[in-house]
Amino acid sequence: MSRGGEMVYIPDDSDFSSFREQCESAEGWHCRYNKAGVTVWSQGQEESCTVQKIKTRISCKDVSAETLYDVLHDTHYRKKWDSHMIETYDIGRLTVNADVGYYSWKCPSPLKNRDFVTLRSWLPLGNDYIILNYSVKHPKYPPRKDFVRAVSLQTGYLIKANGTSACVLYYLTQVLELESWGDCDGSHLLFPQAMKKIYKAGLKYPEWKRRHDPGYKPWVYPEQNTLPSLSLAELSLQHADSLEHIDETGLSEENLSASDHEA
Repeated sequence: MSRGGEMVYIPDDSDFSSFREQCESAEGWHCRYNKAGVTVWSQGQEESCTVQKIKTRISCKDVSAETLYDVLHDTHYRKKWDSHMIETYDIGRLTVNADVGYYSWKCPSPLKNRDFVTLRSWLPLGNDYIILNYSVKHPKYPPRKDFVRAVSLQTGYLIKANGTSACVLYYLTQVLELESWGDCDGSHLLFPQAMKKIYKAGLKYPEWKRRHDPGYKPWVYPEQNTLPSLSLAELSLQHADSLEHIDETGLSEENLSASDHEA
């Protein structure tokens, strides 16, 4: 989401509009997978896997857009369905619809585990919703020796209502990675499984939420947010050239596909 400068910023209406257009546009995207209601497209540099832009779409029956929006915000519930997550927590809030958070996840051997520190912002658009994030640096959360700090240039979700009890979910990501990831063509196989996990999590969320503090939704009710306030001046952009480079060759497409387990 970087605008080409060095300043950290909170996305505005034009950023949300641009993201939505990218999700809904077919121009410049190459279909890599289309099966069982899930489609995956790629865009960008074919000669290098260090920058990959991937877009995924899944149709979600019997899950409202509002429910899926809650699922993607609710860090407590994520611990129930995201089997790859190691740790996630919110660091602080910037505005009523922007915060900074941490997320780490398990990678298949021989890869080292990854983590992110990201600035996240969100915007309800009538019955639709957008969530955006990109990587930042916070002085209290530097890269750790036991993780590779991944870099998100732009990652986000567009949730489009399809009636009152169904929706379409788009996930779009542009991430800087290590050249030694191995076979980049296998990466598109991970996305359908990940999207199906989110869909299944949406089906189960209403019942779970009824039993776990049902009125607590600080992403909907900002007055419930008790996170410490942050200033943009405390943050800086996370650049890939400052990150650790390690040898992770030898990971096959089969390794990638087998590493992801259905929720």
